[in-house]
Amino acid sequence: MIQTAGFAIDGVVPVIPTPFLENEEIAWESLAPMIAFARAAGASAVCLPAYASEFYKLSEPERLRLIDQAVRAAAGNIPVVAQVNAPSLGLALNMARAATDLGASAIATAVPRLFAIPEDDLYDYFDRLLGHVKLPVIIQDFNPGGATVSVAFVERLHRAHPHFQYLKLEEPMMAAKATAVRQATADGVKVLEGWGGMYLLDLASAGIAGVVPGLGPLDLLDRVFRLAKAGKREQACPAFEAVLPQIVYSLQSLELYHHAEKRLLHARGVLDTVVVRRPRMTLSDHEAAHIDFVNRRILALLDEFGMPRNPAA
Repeated sequence: MIQTAGFAIDGVVPVIPTPFLENEEIAWESLAPMIAFARAAGASAVCLPAYASEFYKLSEPERLRLIDQAVRAAAGNIPVVAQVNAPSLGLALNMARAATDLGASAIATAVPRLFAIPEDDLYDYFDRLLGHVKLPVIIQDFNPGGATVSVAFVERLHRAHPHFQYLKLEEPMMAAKATAVRQATADGVKVLEGWGGMYLLDLASAGIAGVVPGLGPLDLLDRVFRLAKAGKREQACPAFEAVLPQIVYSLQSLELYHHAEKRLLHARGVLDTVVVRRPRMTLSDHEAAHIDFVNRRILALLDEFGMPRNPAA
């Protein structure tokens, strides 16, 4: 039986980073405070382990334990979206089944794009995967500089599997595509923006259901989303203008992003360590200083708005 009742995204779904100790083992006790922060800061749900969780550096047991620990920490108070990226159908199915058994509220999975695969073959992959998944599904298509799945693909897959309910895109100038997806599926598939929320000010008023950024700027991006969705983009601008330099700078490289995100969460009193698991980018003094500079702008705006740095504290 498909289990879709009660799950809906309207706002920000932050990706929870994986916390590491100095020896690069997972700091399991640091996970619950991040889930508490997400809930207190207004998240619509949380997602892990995704690209921003360094999922590609984690073993399958570590990924499943992260999902389990997040579900336990959420305690039914905020939905947990389990990301099950995998290079093959069998691995994705095993992860999805395990995440379902662990109590996840929805499954997210990235289009497998290690090598180019024709869209008909991608359809076959997802048709088989969704045929065995019983939770609402978010498909993430992250393909920098390349084409993403077509509107016809989305409509066809949703018609066959109505629990495919969300499409996460990470590309510029996607307002027209978001509208076309909603129209083709009669709002059965809603669009989420990724890429840190870089295009949120534009897309919130174009009918997207939400944004999937990092955890650190969650509350400010939620403010931007709510105001822009209500047609109040001028009021949304100060928060967006404070967050955007950090997003743009950090997303020059995903490995740079991990450092920026963890240093922001540390500055907000949410995360004790800022360790990125090897292989990792070693920051130069200049890069570290600039990350701290753009992070301080976020902290200053929180103070200006009277918003707590750690609403869960």
